[in-house]
Amino acid sequence: MDLKNLLLFLIVSGLDAGCILLGSFMGHSISNVGLFAGAIIGGIVGVAAAVWLAVRLQLLDRASYGATFLGGLVGFILAAVIAVKNLQGPLIPMASVALIGLGAILGKAVSRKHVA
Repeated sequence: MDLKNLLLFLIVSGLDAGCILLGSFMGHSISNVGLFAGAIIGGIVGVAAAVWLAVRLQLLDRASYGATFLGGLVGFILAAVIAVKNLQGPLIPMASVALIGLGAILGKAVSRKHVA
C-alpha cells in the first residue's frame, strides 16, 4: 500500500464517518426512523465528498472517480449492515467504517486495471 492509497483510505473513512454521524444527528431530530435515513444519506454524501476531495488533492485520477465512488458505496453498504447487526456495543460499528475506505481503494484498483 502506497502513501496515496493510505491517504485515500483515511480521507474516505474519516470524512464519511463524520457525514454519517452528522446525518444521523440531523435525522434523529426529526424522528427515530430519521436517524437511520439521515445516516444513509450522510454516508452517500460523505463517500461522494471524500472521493471528490481525493481527486482535488490528486490522490486519484478523475477517470477513477466513478469506480472509486462505487467501491466506497459498496463498502458503506457492508459497513451499514454490520453496524446495524451489532448495535449492542460501539466497537464493531466504529471499526466497520474502515470498510468504506477499503472499498474505495478496491474501486480505485479495479479502475486502474480497466485503464491499463
